[in-house]
This record gives sequence, structure tokens and C-alpha cells, in this order.
Amino acid sequence: MKKAAGSEPSHLSRRAALKAIGAGIGTVAALPWLSDQGMLAFVRIQETNAAPQLKVLSPTQFATLEVLVDAIIPTDDRSPGAKQARVVDYIDLLLSESDRQLTLEWFGGLAALDAEAMSRFRTPFSRLGAGQVDAILQTISRNERAPQTPLETFFVMAKQATVYAYYTSNIGIHQELRYKGNVFIKEFVGCQTVDGKDCQYCGQKHLP
Repeated sequence: MKKAAGSEPSHLSRRAALKAIGAGIGTVAALPWLSDQGMLAFVRIQETNAAPQLKVLSPTQFATLEVLVDAIIPTDDRSPGAKQARVVDYIDLLLSESDRQLTLEWFGGLAALDAEAMSRFRTPFSRLGAGQVDAILQTISRNERAPQTPLETFFVMAKQATVYAYYTSNIGIHQELRYKGNVFIKEFVGCQTVDGKDCQYCGQKHLP
């Protein structure tokens, strides 16, 4: 039976989720592609800036994941971050098209993240201060190349999804990468990050 949109997983599903993320220690499967229909839905979400219409994640899970992705790609002086790019909406759409095993791994990872926050700060992850979020991320990102714990594995999975979704979004493509579409170039002048400014040709940041 299909799970109701946005409903909390049952007790058995929660247990299965924690088991699923634990079984995948050290291995992170490549994310599937979002379908054309899913991609169209994501484009519409960005264009209208509509409130989330959750398909898989619960509101609590959505809030937790939104804090995580925004810590991975925050807003800076160049472009908005993952939250504004609607990265979690993308992930929710992706999970709605994925098999149950992947969904359980995400449920397990989010549960483990909340458990870590409660253990260290007695507060759900979605309600932590910026410094507390950074403290947890420093811990769970220590072994990105070879994750040793379920939470480290989940972090790698979440980071990959965040980066992929962000650079699929309008903000990531046009504001961060400054892609202007296919245009005729009369001459190739190369990257010119001079005088403390970003390159007007490729968008590369000036490095002090």
C-alpha cells in the first residue's frame, strides 16, 4: 500500500530505516536521476516559490533536512544557499521516485541526526543554533572518504544530494555558476579574476 504523502513512518518503518542506514556503512550508492516529470515539478516549485507539497518526507524530516542542506551550502555574498534553491524539495521528489531501500536509508539518517542532536544538546537538529549545527557537522564529516558510522555515511549521501540538487536549480546554475546559456563568443579571453572582482567571463571567484 502506498504511504500517505508527508506521513510519519511507522514504528516498524523507523526501525527498518535505522537498520538500513546501518547496513550501508562505508558505501554510498549513486543517486538516481530525477525523471522529466519530476524535473518539471522542481522547476515549477522554484518558479512559483510555492509552499512544500511533500510526497515522502514528513514536515519534521523536511525541517531537519533543510537545516542540514543549508549548512552544507549556505548563502554567501555570491548567491543564495541550498534552502533558497529548494534543495529539500528536490530530494523529496527524488525519494518519491526511488525504491524503498533508499527511502529507508534517508529516514534512518535523519533519525540518527536528530538522535545525535538530542544526545549532545537536548534539542532536535532543526532547532539547533548555527554553532551547534557546525559542531555536529565537524564530527560527522571527519571520514568522508571512508565513512565509519551510519551517521557519517548519511552525511556523505546528503552532501552529494545537496550539491547535485543545488547545481540543478536555477539559483545554482545561473546565480552561482553564472551560466548564461549557449552564446556565440567572438574571442576566448580566458579567466580574468583581477582587481578583487569575479571574472566577468566565467564567473570564477577572485582569490585573495
